[in-house]
Order: sequence, then C-alpha cells, then structure tokens
Amino acid sequence: MNCIIVDDEPIARQGILNLIAKVPDLIVKGHFKNSNEAKLYMENNLVDLVFLDIEMPGTNGIDFAKSIPKKTLVIFTTAHAQYALESYEIDAVDYLLKPIKEDRFLKAVAKAIEFSYFLSEDYEKSSFESIEENSIIIRADRRIYKILHKDILFIEGMKDYSVINSKDNKIITAMNLKTILSNLPPQFFKRISKSYIVNYHHVTSVSSHNVHLNGIELPLGTTYRNEFINNFINK
Repeated sequence: MNCIIVDDEPIARQGILNLIAKVPDLIVKGHFKNSNEAKLYMENNLVDLVFLDIEMPGTNGIDFAKSIPKKTLVIFTTAHAQYALESYEIDAVDYLLKPIKEDRFLKAVAKAIEFSYFLSEDYEKSSFESIEENSIIIRADRRIYKILHKDILFIEGMKDYSVINSKDNKIITAMNLKTILSNLPPQFFKRISKSYIVNYHHVTSVSSHNVHLNGIELPLGTTYRNEFINNFINK
C-alpha cells in the first residue's frame, strides 16, 4: 500500500516516516510541506493513503481531503483536537493527535489497510439481500450471512459503502447508511454522525462529543447530539 505525507513541519514529517518504517505493508512515495505540492504529485500518481496535517499554509488539510479521489484514504495527523468531528464527516479513516503514539499509529494503519482491501477490485463486494424482522441478510465472500439485529454493535460509512460491525465479524456492503437506517428498527438503531449508526443495546455511556459501546469510542456529531442524548436518557 503506497502513501504520502503532507505536513508543513519537517520534524513531524520525519516522525511519521519513522513510524511508517515499522510497517512493512506501507511504501512512502513522497512527503510534502503543503497541500499544493501534494496535489501536483497526485495529479500524475496514484496514492492509496495520505497522512495529512490540517493547519498548514495555503489550502488546509480538511479542504484538501475533500478534493482528493474517493479511493484515496486519509489519516489526519494534527496537534489540534477540535477538528476531529469534521474529519469524520469527510470519511477520514482515523484522526491522530500529535505527538503520535506508536500503538495508535499502528491501529490506524491497520484500519486503513483493511478498508483499502474492502475498496479494492480484489474484494468481492457484498450485496444486500434483505432486512428481516430480527436480522439482516448479506451475501459476501461467496457466503450468505444472517446478522441478528441484537448482535450489531455499530455500522460505519466509508466512501460509498457501509461496514457492519457485529460481535463476530465485519462485513462491507454496497449500501449507504441512509438506506440501511431506513430499514432497521428505529427504536434500537440511531445515527450519531454522518459516518456512524449505533445500536442502543450496546451503548454504555454518552458524553458531549462521544458515544461509548463495548470499549469502543465513536464521535457524536453536533447535528445528532441533542436528540441522541435525550433518547438515550429516556431509554
């Protein structure tokens, strides 16, 4: 999987290079001090993954991420926590705060590699069969999966697909979050941001900016915050 680094700080670029050296599956094709340089490179070269700073001279990382090809994945690397929610609104794989810890970096890269495979032509895209009273039927990997509603932890939108995260596995389907949500029982499944739907059964706590379930922390979008928190309390 090839990647580039976009960051205006030389020390930060070197730090990411040092971390990438620990991942045999990543190949660095270039590192750039601003979005304009990266854009010129990407006009003539295919890039699988971008490690992208946000606050830079010229075009900032958020705006640059909105302009890159859909198949290119983004991991934001920044010292500013306030952009986290916005980053997920544009389908970022992950959001790493500087100084970046090695374990968080490796976790983000593993997620990017997984999504890259999901989005590749080598992966047999699953097809939605039906949503029954208590389950979803999905065809994937030459199998038919029956996923009980109660076993779904959350559903994540990524590009033009959705990843159903259950207790036992992850299955990607060529269906957007809006379509899935419209077919799920609304008393149990709620959207918490542009990128996530959660199952109330597995939510353990809620804060102003996050939803927690089974040891997993997901971002709670501003648009959905009040309604979700009120429903969670009433439930």
